[in-house]
Amino acid sequence: MEARDVDSEIEIHFDITGRSTTEGKMFDMQSFFSDRLRQIRQMMIVGRSLPRRPISNSEAWRNRQRYSSTDYEVTLVGLVSETRWARSGNFNFVIEDETMQIRCSLKPPSGASNLHPALDGLMNDDVVGVSGHFLIGERNPLFLANDIHMPPLGRHSKATASEDEAVSAAFLSDVHVGSKTFLAPQWEKMIEWFRTDPLARTVKYFVLSGDGVDGVGIYPGQQRHLAITDLFNQYGELARLLEGLPDWVDLMILPGNHDAVRPAEPQPALDPEIQQDYSDAVFVGNPCDFSLHGVRILSYHGKSIDDFVAGLRSITYSTPELAMKAMLERRHLAPSWGGKTPLSPEPEDRMVISTVPDIFVTGHVHGHYAGNYKGTTMIHSSTWQDQTDYQRMLGFQPKPCILTVVNLHTHATASIPFA
Repeated sequence: MEARDVDSEIEIHFDITGRSTTEGKMFDMQSFFSDRLRQIRQMMIVGRSLPRRPISNSEAWRNRQRYSSTDYEVTLVGLVSETRWARSGNFNFVIEDETMQIRCSLKPPSGASNLHPALDGLMNDDVVGVSGHFLIGERNPLFLANDIHMPPLGRHSKATASEDEAVSAAFLSDVHVGSKTFLAPQWEKMIEWFRTDPLARTVKYFVLSGDGVDGVGIYPGQQRHLAITDLFNQYGELARLLEGLPDWVDLMILPGNHDAVRPAEPQPALDPEIQQDYSDAVFVGNPCDFSLHGVRILSYHGKSIDDFVAGLRSITYSTPELAMKAMLERRHLAPSWGGKTPLSPEPEDRMVISTVPDIFVTGHVHGHYAGNYKGTTMIHSSTWQDQTDYQRMLGFQPKPCILTVVNLHTHATASIPFA
């Protein structure tokens, strides 16, 4: 299938650009968390991921004497905070709904996987369900949880493009144009591949998931690492580099935390002043939920991977795919308020994964992964930046210059190395 023979078919389902309404006031924050709780609790009820219909924390508390034995268990749903492990090995946390907070304790089940929340942990502000009963004693009653319930995910059935539209999408992130460690020779190798390789002729879309440029003033001392010190010149050079792509390729560009947009997520698309250097690109916000020929794609730059690395024992910078799985399991891209990922308290929490995507894409940590999780094709897009001083200090080795190509009809993936 030649991509040049197929018309473009892009449908944007959600993009925050021009739709941010928050004023950053207390009311907005209350609305933000209430909406998150409402959305995910409804998923749990409709998806039957709870053993019984949940009741409010206040109702459970009023009837705590009744719910104080294993014969009369109750299910709660709320936002998680104050997570810690006790000396006994129990996992303690607070769960809060619209009515009140309740302290909970969970003993790790015998034979539990290391990924079980009692051993791996929970993220602050996760929405989870808990089942159990109250322990009534001299101190404040404690809710003894016997299980934690995550939102439903199940086995996803992918949508596919029709056989006569069996084109491909290519995914890349973190190009970091302007940095001294941008890998220019390898970029030219990729452009040559687009001109000569048969697979390249199937590529209809090129999705750049944030950090197209290195930016200016992103971190202390960045200036000495820049080959291009002017922000607009960085974007101009990125535009020049992308002009090397064949004319049949449609370009989609999201921002990331190095880009010239607000840091709070969801982030709007790059400003029109920057867009004018790009003749045929579709600029969208971060994250963006869109479809290509009916295939639903959720593209997110991935800043919250920093929080997942800090918050869950199982996740490291070398395993970003585990953070992506955790996002899908939570049905949320960035749950933790006040962590490493700035969040905008919109009246509706737009970081909730309301629809399970056919393809889920992130970047940010300069790794690479292509695989499948419960029916969703997961892509952690590669970078085009060599190892930085900071990564060298951490002992982290990036996986640069790998273009991931996904056939939208078969969902077959190919990882093309240019390093």
